[in-house]
Amino acid sequence: MSTSEILPADIRILRQLQKSGRMTNQELAEKAGMAASPCWRRMKQLEENGVITGYQANIDRKKIGLGLLAFIRVKIDSHSEEDAQRFEQQVGALPPVIACYAIAGDADFLLQVVAKDLDSFSSFAMEVVRRLPGIKEMQTAFVLREVKPLDALPLDGL
Repeated sequence: MSTSEILPADIRILRQLQKSGRMTNQELAEKAGMAASPCWRRMKQLEENGVITGYQANIDRKKIGLGLLAFIRVKIDSHSEEDAQRFEQQVGALPPVIACYAIAGDADFLLQVVAKDLDSFSSFAMEVVRRLPGIKEMQTAFVLREVKPLDALPLDGL
C-alpha cells in the first residue's frame, strides 16, 4: 500500500489508533466518523498491508528504572554489505539498544540506548558495544531532557 492508496478514512483510523490502540472497534469507528463494519475492514486492510505493524503499550522508561537515554554514533571499519549486516544483527540482539539507524554523514550507525544510570550505561558501552567486531569509533551524546519524544507520526498532508 503506497501513500497514494491511503484514504482519508485510513488517516482518521490511524490518528485514533496512535492515540489509543486499546479502544473497541465501535469506539474507533465513532471517533473516525465511520460505521463499525467498514472501519473494521479498513483497519484489517491496514494491518495486512503492513501500514499498522503492531499494537503496544507506551511505557514511561523512568518509572521502570531506565533513567538514562543516550545516542551512540558508530563508525565501522569495513563498509562491505556483509560486515554491515553482521553489525546490524549483533546490535539488534542487544536489549538496551531500543533503536538503530544506518545513517549518512560522518558515522555509519546511530544507536538509541537506555540504561538504569551512568554506571550501567558505561559498562554496556565499554564491555558490549565497544567490543563488537568492526567498530572503528564511537561517540556518545547523553539526553539531558526529552523535548519532544516520539509518540505519534505526523499524518497531516498524507
